[in-house]
Amino acid sequence: MKNDTARTNADALTERSLAQTKPHDGPPRTDVGTITLHWATALAFVVSLVTGLRIAADALHAPFSKWLAPVLPQGEIFSWHLLAGLAVFFCVAAYVAYLARSGLVERNSPKKTRILAMRAPARLKWGAVNVILHWFVYALVIFLTVTGVMMYLGYGGWWAYLHSTAAFVGLVYIFAHIAAHFLYGGWLQIFRLFRPEPLAITKAVRPRPLLVAAAIGVAVACGVAGLDWATRDTLVIARVSDAPKLDGAMGDPAWSRARPVVIRTQQGANLDGSGESRVEVRALHDGQKIYFAFRWDDPTRSLRRIPIIKKEDGWHVLDERTGLQDAVDFYEDKLSVIFSDNPSLGGAGATSLGVNPLPGKPMPLNGRGFHFTTDGSYIDMWQWKASRGGMLGRVDSQYIGPPYAPTLDEQNYDARYQGGYWNKPGRTLYSYNFKFIHKNDKGPVAVQRLPKDWKAQVAALGKFDLDPNSSDDENGRWYMFDRESEPYTPEADARIPVGTILPGVIIAGDNDGERANVTGVSKWSNGHWTLELTRNMKSDGRYDKAFVPGRDLYMWVAVFDHTQTRHASHNRPVLVVTQK
Repeated sequence: MKNDTARTNADALTERSLAQTKPHDGPPRTDVGTITLHWATALAFVVSLVTGLRIAADALHAPFSKWLAPVLPQGEIFSWHLLAGLAVFFCVAAYVAYLARSGLVERNSPKKTRILAMRAPARLKWGAVNVILHWFVYALVIFLTVTGVMMYLGYGGWWAYLHSTAAFVGLVYIFAHIAAHFLYGGWLQIFRLFRPEPLAITKAVRPRPLLVAAAIGVAVACGVAGLDWATRDTLVIARVSDAPKLDGAMGDPAWSRARPVVIRTQQGANLDGSGESRVEVRALHDGQKIYFAFRWDDPTRSLRRIPIIKKEDGWHVLDERTGLQDAVDFYEDKLSVIFSDNPSLGGAGATSLGVNPLPGKPMPLNGRGFHFTTDGSYIDMWQWKASRGGMLGRVDSQYIGPPYAPTLDEQNYDARYQGGYWNKPGRTLYSYNFKFIHKNDKGPVAVQRLPKDWKAQVAALGKFDLDPNSSDDENGRWYMFDRESEPYTPEADARIPVGTILPGVIIAGDNDGERANVTGVSKWSNGHWTLELTRNMKSDGRYDKAFVPGRDLYMWVAVFDHTQTRHASHNRPVLVVTQK
């Protein structure tokens, strides 16, 4: 008797399901509201997905993303990715409101999945599978949103891994979603999304469901954007009567008057494998000069910027990725700071990804993209480079601007073209101890200078090993002064034994001009670099940003742990306010 009752109930449920899914006369259709929100959600999801995959493809080890790279978009991807994420907030809020207001909540009721355990036509079972897939994508979108927000706030590591993995799951879901709908009702079921019909008016339908749902979606998206803007960090540059003494340790009492801002950077190379570094920033001014102090996480003191080693057939660079302009093993530590009037995401909107983001210009040798502006503006950039003057109190003052015209050498790939990233007018104190290395060069390099006393030069390096993740000797230096070297000759080379390692950087004279308008003192201790620097508050030219009370600026920082280009970074700008 119980079995008969159960069978009767199952048959009744099957009949109700058949009645609910029985097609109308002619091809199946879908209401206008569902179609509108479906395509809005699909567009936001796909844009978020493909831009996210482009960002993922930029990682050093990302085989699947790199395989997809030829069909992925190029250019200023970060803003599109984050705007697509904001659009997802709109779509989710609007869709939930629309289902409630239009009386369609039961459309994806989990109760429909019970048909899978009953005797029923295959079409009904595929309908239940579609319900499961709908709930799966709801959970996936929530998961992507949570992990994406955490990354946006500066958390990398496992958050980045989970977000990236979920994105690949989303890519697979698109094909599963289409296949399940096809198996449910063939091509007519898929094409119903192109055949709108008015929403059937029932007691469950409340007035203007799509309009109200869209208004709720806009309110939620604007609320998220407003919350983001209201909670961004603000670096207040306090005025002091006495300038702080710069000692590379923030030891001067004046720094206690500066309210610190802590910036979480992530997705950089090295950094103990986490890719993350917290940067503490303080700033002061005395009416004439601006003073900044930076302290950031870096597990190793790294000054070995592309050393060279002598082998039987000549001199070779130690880092195998030197020709790609993408060294990740033997390189110096760096800190980059940019200031802009533009608060756009992705470093004032000046980051363009891809193998050819500037058609008609030379392509990036490392295939990663360029920094440049598209509105004719200039971004002030300060770069502290440990071996290229950094330990001597020099900070390279540079800029990001519109793409410049390539030189003949850059057009022929005999030099590195850099988009809109370049040096301010003036002379620098460093040069490289080998001639330009082409992308596919694997043999010996052409050395520029050799030490007059190779034993003394090797001793100056201090104790070290060839583990790229080891720390350099506290007293060692990985640059060679011009005065202690001589131009390369075969005779001088013959005096140096095989196995000798020499610095890849030559220091000659001093820097001058606008390129020399930032100076600083730096020290490494217990897994942290501390850098204190100063510059005139006024601008020295069109490439500088002046620090003026009442005029806001926006700041980003980037941490390089013995890597050439793969720095840890953040998307949210820090508002910089100069007090009177």
